[in-house]
Order: sequence, then C-alpha cells, then structure tokens
Amino acid sequence: MILVDGDIVAYRCAFKCNDESVKTACYTTGSFLSDLISDLYTQIESEPEYRVYLTGKGNFRKDIAVTAPYKGNRKDKEKPVHLEAIRQYLIDDWSAIVTEGEEADDLIAIDATANPDSIIVSLDKDFQQVPCRHYNFNKRELTSVTEEEGLLFFYRQIIMGDKADNIVGVYGIGDKKSQKLLEGLTEIEMFNKCVELLESEERVIENARLLWLRREPNQLWERPSEENETQSA
Repeated sequence: MILVDGDIVAYRCAFKCNDESVKTACYTTGSFLSDLISDLYTQIESEPEYRVYLTGKGNFRKDIAVTAPYKGNRKDKEKPVHLEAIRQYLIDDWSAIVTEGEEADDLIAIDATANPDSIIVSLDKDFQQVPCRHYNFNKRELTSVTEEEGLLFFYRQIIMGDKADNIVGVYGIGDKKSQKLLEGLTEIEMFNKCVELLESEERVIENARLLWLRREPNQLWERPSEENETQSA
C-alpha cells in the first residue's frame, strides 16, 4: 500500500501556485500526485492501492506539551492562498482521509505498521522512526528503515528536539552528536542516556510523547522497562 502525506503535497502545490488561479492550483496538485504515483509504480514494478492523508481538527499533543506550546512557533506564519481549496480538492477527487484529534502522520504510521509492505510517501523526517519503505519524491528515491534504525532515530529526536514543532531538546546536540551518543545502545540504555542529558525523566517522556508517531489507535508512548527488554533479548 502507498501512503501519501497529503499535508506535504497540499502545502507544496499551494506555495507553488500562490499567484495562480484556484483552478490551476487544483489541476497542478492532481498532476503532481498522478506523476508521483506513476513514477513510484514504475520503480516498484507493481500498482498497489494508495491512500492520501490530511491532518484535520484537534491534536492530542497540545495537551501534552508543557515546556513549550506544541507548534507554538507557527501561529503567525501566513498560509498559502489556495491551501484550503487544495485540501478540499484532495478530499473530493482523491478521497483523502482526514484525521481528527491526531496528525495525518499518526494515521500513516498506524497503517504502515498494520501493513508492513507499505511505502510512506513524504519529505517529513519524522517518518524515519517508522520501520517500512519510504519514498522521497524530491529525490525520487526509495529507501527502507529497519526497526533498529527507527528506534535510534526516535531517541535521537528526543535529545535533539524539533525546532519546526517547537519541541525543546538539549542545546548543542544535533545529528552527528546524537548519533554518537546513542548508537549501539539498547532501548533502556538510550532512555537512560536521554534522562541524563535532559536532566529529567518527565522531560524525556514529554518529548517522547510529542515526537512518537502512533502505531495503533489512541496510543500514548510509554517508557521502556528493564523487564520488557530482558524478555525481548
């Protein structure tokens, strides 16, 4: 199954067509999606079902964020003129699925977990925590993420934070340093290292719950336990 991040597609096409008519903006979006899916079909030499996802109203993460408002740095950002029209076009003409109370990313991750052969189509780095195949349509590149790689990326995000979503990490820790600090550790060791660096288990849990993409409906991330790690070893 091909799982398309409709939020990324809608924003990309809306910005591109900001000075065009709404008709042109919707046509451009349709052409872009058709070409994207066609290119992916060619690469994988099959034509599986595809779904398009959009983020709707409400987000449970806003109730979790304590250190800083979740995505609070986006309030004053101006949206492209035709964004809502393109979203409605994706709903009407592409049967886009609109989430409620969570992000499109969550539902994509849930469906990818339920269907391990899925391909996530997005440019959003957050999906690198989800074990499956991934398609970057800018690079026209198909890659895979393993469970181990996804878990490492997730814990690295906890200490790095995410400026785009206003999630506060540890000052001075970026891609390379986070990789060096956590690579080769077990999950409980990564968790404990995060607590050491953020100087608070509550901060680690807050960041983790903000960053974690759900793998089942209504899931809330829980800290790993020594017992569970021993059983899985």
